Amino acid sequence: MFSQTDFVHMERALALAKRGMYTTDPNPRVGCVLVKNGEVIGEGFTQPAGQDHAEIRALKDARSRGHDLRGATAYVTLEPCSHFGRTPPCANALIDAQVARVVAAMEDPNPQVSGRGLKMLRDAGIEVRCGLLAQEAHELNIGFVSRMTRGRPWVRMKVAASLDGRTGLPSGVSQWITGEAARADGHAWRARASAILTGIGTVREDNPRMTVRAVDTPRQPQRVLIDSQLDVPPDAQILAGAPTLIFCGNLDERHAERASALRDRGAEIVQMANAAGKVDLPGMLKALGERNVNELHVEAGYKLNGSMLREGCVDELLVYLAPSLLGMDSMSMFSVHAPDTLEGRVKLNFHAVDRIGDDLRILARFVPLAAPPTPPGEPGDDPASSPVLN
Repeated sequence: MFSQTDFVHMERALALAKRGMYTTDPNPRVGCVLVKNGEVIGEGFTQPAGQDHAEIRALKDARSRGHDLRGATAYVTLEPCSHFGRTPPCANALIDAQVARVVAAMEDPNPQVSGRGLKMLRDAGIEVRCGLLAQEAHELNIGFVSRMTRGRPWVRMKVAASLDGRTGLPSGVSQWITGEAARADGHAWRARASAILTGIGTVREDNPRMTVRAVDTPRQPQRVLIDSQLDVPPDAQILAGAPTLIFCGNLDERHAERASALRDRGAEIVQMANAAGKVDLPGMLKALGERNVNELHVEAGYKLNGSMLREGCVDELLVYLAPSLLGMDSMSMFSVHAPDTLEGRVKLNFHAVDRIGDDLRILARFVPLAAPPTPPGEPGDDPASSPVLN
């Protein structure tokens, strides 16, 4: 179905898409390559929101070099959009350019597009193929896909630990368990996220800035704080600079002064309580999805980590393991209860394992829970996408 030449050009389109890793949010990262008579005549990748999409950049690039676009093939890492958003539809632009063929890596999960762009192209007489290097394109936009299909961001929880799974000494000292290369790599993962989340315990203990510093980035992710009772000090570093989004639980008039002081620092406070008066974590994820958060990067302490795991709010773990041992009395990665049997343990898949400097980086994803048998004649629900730990 696809030739070796198709693979080469789509790989180039994916490489272009990665150039927008830190800039396209909340739009997907998309690359486009235009080819005619075996020659690359135009390239482009999606610009910051409100600016040109990848296809438009590639078309402009080709025209600026004096190329005739009629009969060209467009390789694009995501289905060309078919609707008017901040910019006109890219499918129309390709049709107007009279390209002969469009090869897309994957369909757009956005319900406003979702196959309509490809249909528009086919209806215009353009040869359309879809599915080339689809998995690579999906990985590049895993947060966008999550928000479009589940209404919530893709949640990545980062933990740095010793080889025996400890994140700090009994005294709380944790800087630094991993090496400089691993810490810089962690900042690169921060930079690609839409938002960075931590909890009040981490703020009290470490007073972190929760910003990207070890890598160059044109933007800082939104900072999100879980603070049920608004205990964050008004002079905390997490409040410095851009507004911080604080999710809290049940509040009353006793919290009015605290809330006022935090708003004076530019914080936005969202009350979202569960039955226990704590922050409703699944509700928070839905709210972040409504705020166009694609990827949520979590760096918190073992208590909040455990709560998010127990409530099925984590999609993957980003774990840095240092070649050292801290001992059983040191701090753990998660506060979770042990299962009664091995069959009840939570299972993950190693998605990637790499050496970063002297440390190991493990990207592990949760294995979806199997659906219970459905009695004949009764509808069944889809299996859960994340585990619930008991």
